[in-house]
This record gives sequence, C-alpha cells and structure tokens, in this order.
Amino acid sequence: MEEQKRGLKSELIGVVLVLIIVSAAGIIASSLAGKNGSGPQAGSTALTQYWSADSVPAQQLRDFVAKVTDPADTANYIPEKDRIAVFDMDGTLACETFYTYYDTMMFIEYCLYDHPERVSDELKAVAASIQPGYVADETLARNFAKAYAGMTVEEFYRYAVDFGQKKTQSFNNMRYIDNFYLPMVELVQYLYENGFEIYVISGTERTTTRAIVANSPIKDYVKPNHVIGTDFEVKLRGHETEASNMDFKYADGDELVLTGGFIQKNLNANKAIYVEREIGQRPVLAFGNSGSDTSMMNYTIDSRNPYPAQVYMLVADDSVREWGTQDWAAKSADYAAMGYTPISMKDDFAAIYPEGITKADEQYRPAELPEDEETDQAA
Repeated sequence: MEEQKRGLKSELIGVVLVLIIVSAAGIIASSLAGKNGSGPQAGSTALTQYWSADSVPAQQLRDFVAKVTDPADTANYIPEKDRIAVFDMDGTLACETFYTYYDTMMFIEYCLYDHPERVSDELKAVAASIQPGYVADETLARNFAKAYAGMTVEEFYRYAVDFGQKKTQSFNNMRYIDNFYLPMVELVQYLYENGFEIYVISGTERTTTRAIVANSPIKDYVKPNHVIGTDFEVKLRGHETEASNMDFKYADGDELVLTGGFIQKNLNANKAIYVEREIGQRPVLAFGNSGSDTSMMNYTIDSRNPYPAQVYMLVADDSVREWGTQDWAAKSADYAAMGYTPISMKDDFAAIYPEGITKADEQYRPAELPEDEETDQAA
C-alpha cells in the first residue's frame, strides 16, 4: 500500500513538473514572439492608439506584418535579417509644412537671428526670401551647406539639437522637435517590435537628420547608421581647400569640419541609389509623402524584390488639425494607380500631435532681415 502511495506521489510530481516546463516554454515563446512578430504585436490590437479604428491602411499593415513574421506561412515569411522598412522623414514621420519644416526653419534662424555675423549678405537674402510654396531643391540645399561652413560636425549636430527646442508659430505649444506624427511613431515602434530594421531616408542633411531622430520619439528604434540623408562636404580642419583628403591621415584631436561644399541631395532617383549603396538590399516596406519619394517606393516594389513588399504614401489632407491642403480624391487615386497605398491624415489618424499642441490662427510669420541689413540693402 505504501509503495502504491509513493508511486502515485511520484507520478503527480512528474505531471506537475511537466506542466511547469510547458508553461515556462509557453511564456518564453510568447515573449520571443512579441519581438519577432508571430505573437500579440502582430495581431489585431496593434496600431490602435493613434490610428482610427476603421483605418484600412492600418489593417493592411497588420495583415502584412502577421503573414511575413509567421514561419508557418512559407509563401510570405521574411527572415528577420531581411525585414527592412524605410521611412522618409519630412512630411512622412514629421511635419514639413512651412513654417514648421525643420531644416528650412533652422537655416532661416541661423542666418537671420542666431548667427548673422557668420554668413554672407547673399545667404541672408536667401533666408529672408523663403515663403510658402518655396522649392526645397538642390539649389537651396547648396545654400544650406554654405551657411554652416567652418562648423565642426559636432558643433553642427549640437546646433541642430538646440534649434529643436525653439517653438514654431504654426502651432500652439509646439517646439520644432515635437512635430512628429504620433500614428507614425506608433507604426515605427510596432515594426521594430516585430523584428524590422528601421531606416530613415531623408532629403534633409544627414547630420541634421541624425540630430532630429536622436531627440525624437523614435530615437529608440533607429540607429545613427540607419539614417541616410543629403550630404554636405566634410574634411579635416586645415585641409578644407584641398581637392582630396586622401593625402592626410586623421590623428588624435583632429576636427572634421563642414567646408561649405555640397555633395548630393537625397531625393528622387538618388533615394533608390542611396538605399542600394548603404543598405545593400531592397526594403520590404517603404513610407513616403511626395513625388520625390516615388523612386524609393518603386525600388521597394520592383518585381525583382525576392520578398512580398508594400509601400504607403501619406496624404496631407487635414486642414483642421494640420496645415494640409492636398486633395484626397486626386492624390489617393494617383498613388493607388502607382501601386501605393494612400494614407489619409484626416481619416486614418485618430490623433496627430501630443495633447496640448493645436493649430495656430496663422501659419507663419515672414522672415525679416535685421534692421542694419535692411538699411544696407536700401542704401
């Protein structure tokens, strides 16, 4: 009888141990799934905090993530090392409507108010002439490069960070660094937690973009070397006028400085080229907001991509919470015809900015030259 009791006791202990092991394995698997994309993060509860409940693009993204992170879905599964998502920054992750376009306003403030003594009269005139409807083209980018000539990369980075603390007049209670769209921040975090590598591919200069991202709500999801932007020329101090720095070697204490030279604007076809050269493979997700992003979109959904891929275009159609003026019907039809999924800021975003930030009564205050500059020009 005692032997039977001991045997039964041993069996019960064995069953309990098995249950404990199975439970622990389940917890571990669930935890891993949350990071790797086959668990709750890939489910229907994602993208619900700042996205509208009936958002079609949000549901499409949930469906895409669910299938490409499911190892059992052999037709669609994408290994974690190949889950590359690329985002344009200005107008896609953050506001780019004038008076809130970060790098443009930084140029204006630097030339006219913060350091007018460092720039030429020509650059001050350019800064003062910028109005809504201006073109952020290569010509303007070359002027940006000239303005910061002589600054070390570290000084330039710090200035970009400090500028972010200034307030824009286009919104109430908004610093420039606060202009990230909450739904897009939520999306970046969602993809990151499902094993995606996040890259920011911006027309804004690279160091500026790094400073912005590193101090933004997406700072924990984007590595500095995952920021790809427009490039200004940088050389060793003392050798700025040399055609090449190939004949010099960096030594302890040397400084890297901006020469005022310009290398390349990261827009249009250059975006596809930069992605290929710096990432080395096609993304499987891409997000943009304008024609200058279409090359990156097309590169992503190129028929030679070995994995399923999707691309999304943000339409600035919200004139109540934002300064959007784009026509949804026309823009969405154009993007859909190109194979892109359009996202409506008006309808798909349940919220855009943090609580307390609201649209101002007026969009912008025109830049003005300092009084002495106005007098000099009049003379």
